[in-house]
Amino acid sequence: MTESDYQLAWGMYAVSALGCLLVWFYFTSWMWRYLREPLRVVAAVMLFTPTVVDPARDFYAPAIAITVMDLLFKVSNDAWRSVADLVMYGAMLFAVYLVFVLVRWLVTRNKRSARQVARRQAAKTAEEEPDSTLTLQQMLDLEKDSQESGLVARR
Repeated sequence: MTESDYQLAWGMYAVSALGCLLVWFYFTSWMWRYLREPLRVVAAVMLFTPTVVDPARDFYAPAIAITVMDLLFKVSNDAWRSVADLVMYGAMLFAVYLVFVLVRWLVTRNKRSARQVARRQAAKTAEEEPDSTLTLQQMLDLEKDSQESGLVARR
């Protein structure tokens, strides 16, 4: 396999894996957020985790493909290394995901508390002040009294 064949194969795999991930996003779109997002993380880890195939030439292959082929055909002992890569990348991605969830939770909690404070203040000012809506007659009288605009209220 030449270098250009290797890059072409990885390019085709990347496009195919991205298509599979988009289909997975569509299939999981109906689910509850806290079930949907971890399933999407698992799918991304399974599709995009590489593992070393030939250490001498520095060739990589998708870890899930190496694991499945090793288990089905019992060709070599690369299954443990590819499973270890899947677990390692999965743990790193889940750690990043948990940080994302924590930040999102803090932001939504702060937004909720700010909305509650605004509601309380609005209710408090509504209780303190009488109804400030003006009738049409009151607006016309106020407009008639203020001549700086140049407009005249007529009946």
